[in-house]
Amino acid sequence: MQQVGQGWLALQLSNSAFIVGLVSAAGSLPILFFSLYAGVIVDRRDKLRMVKIAQVLLSLEAAVLWWAVWDKWITIPSLVILAAINGLISAVEIPARQSLIVDLVGRDDVVDAIALNSGGFNLARIIGPSIAAAVIAGLGLSWCFGINAVSYIAVIGCLAAIHLPKFVPAETIVAAREGFREGIDYIRSRRDVTGIMWLIAVYSIFGFQYLAMMPVIARDVLHTGAGGYGFLVTLVGVGALSGALLLAGLSSRIRRGKLFRISAIAFAVLLLVFSLVRVKEVAGPLLVLVGLTMMVNGALANGILQSLVPDELRGRVMAAYVFVYVGFTPIGSLIAGTISHVIGVQWAIGAGAAIMLLFATFAFWKFPEMLRV
Repeated sequence: MQQVGQGWLALQLSNSAFIVGLVSAAGSLPILFFSLYAGVIVDRRDKLRMVKIAQVLLSLEAAVLWWAVWDKWITIPSLVILAAINGLISAVEIPARQSLIVDLVGRDDVVDAIALNSGGFNLARIIGPSIAAAVIAGLGLSWCFGINAVSYIAVIGCLAAIHLPKFVPAETIVAAREGFREGIDYIRSRRDVTGIMWLIAVYSIFGFQYLAMMPVIARDVLHTGAGGYGFLVTLVGVGALSGALLLAGLSSRIRRGKLFRISAIAFAVLLLVFSLVRVKEVAGPLLVLVGLTMMVNGALANGILQSLVPDELRGRVMAAYVFVYVGFTPIGSLIAGTISHVIGVQWAIGAGAAIMLLFATFAFWKFPEMLRV
């Protein structure tokens, strides 16, 4: 709900595709700058405690955003600042939460767990935009943020119900900088891990920008309002949830590397086709398939990395994953916002999809080790 509200608010305040991309980028840039160092911290601290603290801080950020919109003092600069605060907290919270998954389920089940975790996230992506559209129409835009702030009561309550063995910090004999270097050296030493990281980086820059630009697509290409925008995001979530359940059911019976290649190429091709569509009746089913392949590709990348990395480096490698998967997204948002402003949003998405397709073809040729995992 907050993501839908934030994108629509940016468009209302500015009437600019560039500003929509800028606000989206502000929420991700802190992850780009701080997540790698956060990985060193995650490997040395109680992950569950870190996630709890971060969720409390995120709830406060949502409450301030509600107040700012409800009291009508919100501006583009203050919206950018609040988005950046959210990103700064997430720079620590995301690698801590991703690393926590294997502690909850064990290494053997981590791929299925990540798929189901993605399913939960995308179920929210289905429900959230639909509720957001109704809330915007009935109560006003500010309550997208207010309801989100209240929802953290449930989040924090669920975290409080998790019980793990008492955290025992490892005896650290290397400095933080050396610990950071250890994580980078491990990634560089494994060609399968290196290839996955490169693919994630390119897809983060050029593949996820269609989500940031969805308010512009809804209004200027498909000619729908806030309700139509929420429905389009919901369709992405429907596809992603379907992909999560499909992956959880099939991952033990198929070679993950080959499915990783299929999903990467299919995601790029479908996004390229979507960039050419101007009819909402055609765009809707395409977005379901785009969401499905995007989720399968991302969950496989995450799960493969988690199954390969040793426990003592998990926080640092997952921080590197977050660094490229989330941190590079604002680069794409800024590029897409600029191109959309100059020559149109469809050109921005289509060019990004073409780059993805070309790079995926190259990457699986250059790093065949990815197919063997």
